[in-house]
Amino acid sequence: MADDKKHETHIENEDTLTNRQGHPVTNNQNIRTVGNRGPATLENYDFVEKISHFDREKVPERIVHARGAGAHGYFETYGTVGDEPVSKYTRAKVFQEKGKQTPVFVRFSTVVHGNHSPETVRDPRGFAVKFYTEDGNWDLVGNNLKIFFIRDAMKFPDMIHAFRPDPVTNYQDSERFFDFCANSPETFHMVTFVYSPWGIPANYRQMQGSGVNTYKWINEKGKSVLVKYHWEPKQGIKNLTVKEASEIQALNFNHATQDLYESIEDGNYPEWELFVQIMSDEEHPELDFDPLDDTKLWPKDQFPWHPVGKMVLNKNPDNYFTEVEQAAFGTGVLVDGLDFSDDKMLQGRTFSYSDTQRYRVGANYLQLDINKAKKRVATNQEGGQMLHEAERSPKKNPHVNYEPSSLGGLKEAEQLGTEHTPQVEGKLVRESIDRQSNTKQAGETYREFEDWEKDELISNLVGDLSECAQDLQDKMLALAEEADEEYGRRLREGLAEAAKHKSSKSSSQNPLGMKDAEKAPEQAEQKGHDADPY
Repeated sequence: MADDKKHETHIENEDTLTNRQGHPVTNNQNIRTVGNRGPATLENYDFVEKISHFDREKVPERIVHARGAGAHGYFETYGTVGDEPVSKYTRAKVFQEKGKQTPVFVRFSTVVHGNHSPETVRDPRGFAVKFYTEDGNWDLVGNNLKIFFIRDAMKFPDMIHAFRPDPVTNYQDSERFFDFCANSPETFHMVTFVYSPWGIPANYRQMQGSGVNTYKWINEKGKSVLVKYHWEPKQGIKNLTVKEASEIQALNFNHATQDLYESIEDGNYPEWELFVQIMSDEEHPELDFDPLDDTKLWPKDQFPWHPVGKMVLNKNPDNYFTEVEQAAFGTGVLVDGLDFSDDKMLQGRTFSYSDTQRYRVGANYLQLDINKAKKRVATNQEGGQMLHEAERSPKKNPHVNYEPSSLGGLKEAEQLGTEHTPQVEGKLVRESIDRQSNTKQAGETYREFEDWEKDELISNLVGDLSECAQDLQDKMLALAEEADEEYGRRLREGLAEAAKHKSSKSSSQNPLGMKDAEKAPEQAEQKGHDADPY
């Protein structure tokens, strides 16, 4: 072996992916974790560089969830989990004492497109709730759908890049979407939801919400359980077909924002009931999926939904920018009694979300009224752009901005509840979880759809996939056939029929699920009315 080859640890070619330091990236699929279930470690340099750069891609609009609407209200706890006292599972004060109300601010949003994009796009919807609790803020950051496309945060920037407009043409290209999804099989369950009517909620009031990720509840003794959060609208759930969404968009591309605002102004306050699913804090080898995998639903028959409270939105923002636009959420914003699981998407998001807010709004974003806790705040943090006030305590020596100190500085709080100290053991690896089961739940979801939902799903998939490269069609067909025989057969038949009528001008560069969108430029010219210059 030649000397220059003796110490090679990888093969690098002209198309090899590197980080900004020029280091070849040997694993772009998984963050580094203790064992393949986690937790993650902070020294994930490739991931930290990738996600922190991604957080700064746009100025100053949100990278994702740019288009949003919001409202104030309150959360009222039931003090119970089913028939049991909530204290059995969590010591979080927000859930104790039946009838206790906690102020909240909620921001609804679309994910992929910009601040003034239509609210009829095929896209998941954000559903983020900020609880101003007596122990400080708690942010429950989620979506309307209960699962996600990917299970590892390393893939998040790539996913959003594939879903956003082409960097050259600047319009959405469904082939890019399916290129990513066909080569990331864990996305198939979410694709099934997004391409069905569930991909276009009728409005914000009549859609579900979910924490998506797996969290933990901690009780007074430090004992933990795994938990999933679900918001169910008391107004009922409504979704739209492509045709219905197009008709609404032609009339009003702000319809969901208007619906929320006018409903609250008219006193028709929207309400959601909060349910939790609880699972013992273990690996659960008896399941065919990992409970920390956010591409999976926890079956209701095995893990029942327990109501724990309700939320009412009863006040509109006084100013859109100062409240809705500057509202800043983070999955790492938890209070005592709530904790993180080793969910790899949750651990990655926990860095990304707050990092994004410091970049987008500024280092002192938590001093803005909409974001600051409704309780005493005292820190040793100094400076930064737009510092509004020094976070001092009247009992603190103003000359001391450090800890520990014997000169009258801030002191650590005394821990009363037993600290949760999970046992972590394993090699540091970059691997996917073992129980992936990428298509089983997609098949179950398909079989639970009503006939009109199945029809819409197949029509939407055929419309976009028929314009994609054959190898992408083949990969998506294989996933559909693995999920459900009827699902795969109908998709195959639809693609075969579409191929007979495919136009030479057909293009995959359409908004997701918008069949024949490539005809719009030509139609605009044909239908446009001549005018003389003035």
